This record gives sequence, C-alpha cells and structure tokens, in this order.
Amino acid sequence: MTASAIPPGLEGPERDIQCPGCGKPCKYGPSNPSRPFCSDRCRNGDFGAWATESYRVAAAQNPVDEQDSEGE
Repeated sequence: MTASAIPPGLEGPERDIQCPGCGKPCKYGPSNPSRPFCSDRCRNGDFGAWATESYRVAAAQNPVDEQDSEGE
C-alpha cells in the first residue's frame, strides 16, 4: 500500500490490539483490512450480530410512561 492510499488519521504506526470478536492479538493499521478485527470471519460475525439485532441499545424510559405507572 502506498502512502497516498492510507486514509487520513491512519498514517501512524500500527498498534497491537485484541480482536473484539475473538480476543486474539491483531494489528490495527493499514496492513489489516479487517481492522479492528483480526479477520473477515470476526468482522462478518459482528456484522451478523448487528443485522439480526443481537446487539441492542437500551432506550431511555419515556417520562410520560413513568407518570402513568405512578398513578396506578
């Protein structure tokens, strides 16, 4: 990969990190196209979890619902 093909913000040295999918050590930098994952398998597994809604973000409770439940 040439220096011109490196996206801005990734010019620095590669870092050793743990893959968020499997926990194995991997490189975070331009030489790893699957970053921050160690492989396409881990990257696709994470994407599949999002696509099937296995990951969920908790919603804040609606204040109107809290008032209704207090009156009952």
